[in-house]
Amino acid sequence: MTVNALGIYEKALPQNLSWRETFELTHDLGFNFLEFSVDESDERLARLDWTREKRNEIRNLMWETNTRINNLMLSGHRRFPLGSADPAMREKSLIMMQKAIDLCVDLGIHNIQMAGYDVYYEKKTMTSREYYVENLIKCVHMAAKKNIMLSIETMDDPFINSLPKIAHYHDLAKSPWLQAYPDLGNLSAWPENDVPAQLEKYIDTICAIHLKDSKKVTPTFKGQFKNVPFGQGCVDFTGLLRTLVRLDYNGSFTIEMWSGDNGDDNALDEVKSAKAFFDDIFKRVGITQEKVN
Repeated sequence: MTVNALGIYEKALPQNLSWRETFELTHDLGFNFLEFSVDESDERLARLDWTREKRNEIRNLMWETNTRINNLMLSGHRRFPLGSADPAMREKSLIMMQKAIDLCVDLGIHNIQMAGYDVYYEKKTMTSREYYVENLIKCVHMAAKKNIMLSIETMDDPFINSLPKIAHYHDLAKSPWLQAYPDLGNLSAWPENDVPAQLEKYIDTICAIHLKDSKKVTPTFKGQFKNVPFGQGCVDFTGLLRTLVRLDYNGSFTIEMWSGDNGDDNALDEVKSAKAFFDDIFKRVGITQEKVN
């Protein structure tokens, strides 16, 4: 039996709520934390420049609602990638990282999830990979100075789509402040991945896990990595979570879904259904969710 915190991705919830309402809803739905997004939109990138007063407001609301933010998802690097051929773009990516680290310090967030892309909209080259490595190491050094963890997510892209690939970049960085954030959906969608064996070998690098379903990549299908209803994809959640119990994984889980961001009319019902789906599996495999106070 393990005890794990369970969170919900910010984009799963209705997007027309105040921050107080968002935190209260997160708590009332039975989650331990909210996963915070800084994506490539101007609106969410602007969070990196929140004033001291705004940061204080958010911090106080978390305290008042008994809801925390465990992870900051920095997917804004898709738009401003570490491996870009444009030096101004690479400089922007490093500035973003420093701002994200400082925001985490101010809000009490301990982990930044990095998207595992060298570039997303540009052509991938050996040079884009080299720029990525050089700037990833700079990011790790920035984070280490503030005791903030960076974790690379396994992606919907072949560049980093497995735990062995994350381990390779971890070894290049040579720092305890760079670890892995596996997405069970992304891992399972790639047919070359032996997911249980990867979890067993790299369990000591995993600091957080995304719970998301997916559909497998095949020679004639590029896979589906978003908006697959839980239980209708290829992920064997029961088997993988049982493996994680045996491995005594005590890190957090986040249910990743986009019902609110998609503007679904029944976003709350979808979140409640997903929570019930995992409550049932947790009970069967021996996971106890951290108490929601």
